[in-house]
Amino acid sequence: MSNGDRTRLILPALAPVYRCADAGAWPLLRVTCGLMLLPHGIPKFTNPAFAAAVTGLIGRLGFAPAVAWFWYVALLETVGGVMLALGLFTRPLALMVAIEMLVISFGVLLPAGRPYEFTLMWALLAFAIGWRGGGRWSLDRVIGWEF
Repeated sequence: MSNGDRTRLILPALAPVYRCADAGAWPLLRVTCGLMLLPHGIPKFTNPAFAAAVTGLIGRLGFAPAVAWFWYVALLETVGGVMLALGLFTRPLALMVAIEMLVISFGVLLPAGRPYEFTLMWALLAFAIGWRGGGRWSLDRVIGWEF
């Protein structure tokens, strides 16, 4: 919508709304991506049967030692999810989430014939967040550095 942009708005009066929405769109995606990990991470700490099942799956996928990888995934989905939502260490965390979602998509869901589109979309969203970084409204920016 800048002067160099050749497109014209059908409703020019909406330009201020679009400018405001543009500033908040990436933080909204980053926060949502981070917080959406919590419902997947918290049960790994609160449900021993679920934790055992996830550890078994990790082992069957060939990740050894499975218990260490379980803790990595559980912490990524809880502590990492909160940090991603806050925009702290955004790039490395988003890359870790993207890799996790790709493993789930192509290592778990696709071979089982289950729908993988959601986790693939999540991987691409996390990759885009990692590419762009925490942005203006992030703790990375507040502390004055980011990866």
